Amino acid sequence: MDIKEFIIKEEIGEVLCNEELKKHTSYKVGGSCNYFVTPSSIDKLIILLKYIKNNNIKYKIIGNGSNVIFSSKNYDGIIISLSKIDDLIIEGNHVKVGAGHLLVKLSNICASKGLTGLEFASGIPGNVGGAIYMNAGAYKSDMSNVLKTVTYLDDELNLVTLKKEELDFSYRHSVFQENNFVILEATLELQEGNKEEIMNLINDRRKRRMESQPLEYPSAGSVFRNPSDTIFSGKLIEDLGLKGYQIGGAKVSEKHANFIINYDNATAEDIVNLINLIKEKVKKEYDIDLKVEQEIVNFGE
Repeated sequence: MDIKEFIIKEEIGEVLCNEELKKHTSYKVGGSCNYFVTPSSIDKLIILLKYIKNNNIKYKIIGNGSNVIFSSKNYDGIIISLSKIDDLIIEGNHVKVGAGHLLVKLSNICASKGLTGLEFASGIPGNVGGAIYMNAGAYKSDMSNVLKTVTYLDDELNLVTLKKEELDFSYRHSVFQENNFVILEATLELQEGNKEEIMNLINDRRKRRMESQPLEYPSAGSVFRNPSDTIFSGKLIEDLGLKGYQIGGAKVSEKHANFIINYDNATAEDIVNLINLIKEKVKKEYDIDLKVEQEIVNFGE
């Protein structure tokens, strides 16, 4: 029985063969993959992962594709999307949400119910699982500020639930970055607030993003982490005169220097080459090693 037959027989979910990954990434770049699978539930995901591990099949789990750069080469394995693992239950100020739920959508739903704490996430284009993995944040807040617990699959595919204090959160970091765990769902603890004030804050920040970020082009948000609370990657890049610098179809945004945009049919390699050039120039000029926020996959393998 081949992979597709197994997925259909076990009713795992949607399966696409030789799927182009640029359809599933915010940069709109990347080669194809042998199979692109969207499990319909956590139980079906576990069945698929057991099959993958038993048959030693290469795989990669993605969320909204907003923080990953796949090379133009074929990915010889299975890409798993968690977009259907998106259940949402709100009880009082506690929010139980699946890893595949879009963060922007969640922020708006919570705001509409008068729950405050997630306003910072109203412009982050990932899903809940990816945001927890990266401890995504903005406006001096991040996921660890609202998290209560996270449920995930460990290396042996056991379901584990831990409190946020046990998950080693820090700036753009969590324990998940050092392990091959699969985030499934989280419980958030928000606060009751004034619905009108919450929505006004979200709308004001949306206006500011439209003015300061190149949202009209495919990108993956901020490329580099800030080296410190007082040193900003965008300022370093801008001071080097790199705004507008272009390699192939990839370009440093003229609106915000910490954004690389797919300006003109860029390839994944154009983007990565531009990232590496920026890193080299910043290192040479400031002796600072910029850390990339995006995950670079299927390069040099």
